[in-house]
Amino acid sequence: MGFRLPAIRRTSFTSSQASSKVVNVPKGYLAVYVGEQMKRFVIPMSYLNRASFQNLLSQAEEEFGYDHPMGGLTVPCTEDIFMEITSRFNGL
Repeated sequence: MGFRLPAIRRTSFTSSQASSKVVNVPKGYLAVYVGEQMKRFVIPMSYLNRASFQNLLSQAEEEFGYDHPMGGLTVPCTEDIFMEITSRFNGL
């Protein structure tokens, strides 16, 4: 019997929310910023245990550190690569 992990949530927010860091992230999720356009995704914390995601986190630490002005984590890859990696977690 299998189970399905929660999916990624793509979120949008206004500039006033971004500047005040009042962007809601549900309990058990993490905000990440991906790609040149810094698109914001809210992902389940369970992704942090995946080896392929830990590789992205290591790259993020080397390139950006863990401090993001909008309170999330910047992931150094394209949106397509990010979606490809995370879609495997959901068996899509």
